[in-house]
Amino acid sequence: MTHVPRKRFGQHFLADPSYVARIIAALDPRRGDHVVEIGPGLGALTHPLVERLERLDVVEIDRDLAAKLEAEYADGRVVVHLADALEFDFGTLPAPLRVVGNLPYNISTPLLFHLARFAANLRDLHFMLQKEVVDRMVAAPSTSEYGRLSVMLQYRFEMDKLFDVPPGAFRPPPKVQSAVVRMIPRAAAELDAIDEALLGKVVTAAFTKRRKTLRNALADFFDAEAITRAGVDPGVRPENLAPADYVRLANAAATGQ
Repeated sequence: MTHVPRKRFGQHFLADPSYVARIIAALDPRRGDHVVEIGPGLGALTHPLVERLERLDVVEIDRDLAAKLEAEYADGRVVVHLADALEFDFGTLPAPLRVVGNLPYNISTPLLFHLARFAANLRDLHFMLQKEVVDRMVAAPSTSEYGRLSVMLQYRFEMDKLFDVPPGAFRPPPKVQSAVVRMIPRAAAELDAIDEALLGKVVTAAFTKRRKTLRNALADFFDAEAITRAGVDPGVRPENLAPADYVRLANAAATGQ
């Protein structure tokens, strides 16, 4: 029976074998790797992954697709977790964990933040996402794409945009361009924010008022003198600061300096 893509799950299935091959080549899975695939769908990535791995975990929210995979891989090579990836505890899977998937575009940003919570258990992540989101993830300071997503993910991960994927590579074709990104968790020694929750609040406040100067955007946290003491110019806009600048500001707030 043909599966009808469900709009509520944002289902657009990768169907072009050349792009499947490029994603698998980028991941370069080895026999003993611990890999989890988010949203296996019809199995475009699942099948070549299984050929290279001893075991593959998959997280699938669609009951019909999950049942199909369980029936196809009754030998246990694929362990199907019927769950919403936004709520799934990736810490229950073996570490170091490699994560791959064609992420539903309608939940991509909250899912990336959810996965960031498990960064200490992850080796790397390879995702297909809406190109616009990938461009924001890898954006440099002082560019229009740079924002909260850029700062918070670049603090936690090294990121590399690998290649674009056209709508015609999917069934049904989405209305947007897609891209593949690689994310590698930064070493714990590089994560020097005293309070990561506070860092998130400072960054969110700044980009909520991104067209204002820092002295105005962050008025709830600092006066201009405090921003200057943190080594940051209070007259610049939020988009002009690198992630390290935001860490210095958040640490100043955390210590009351």
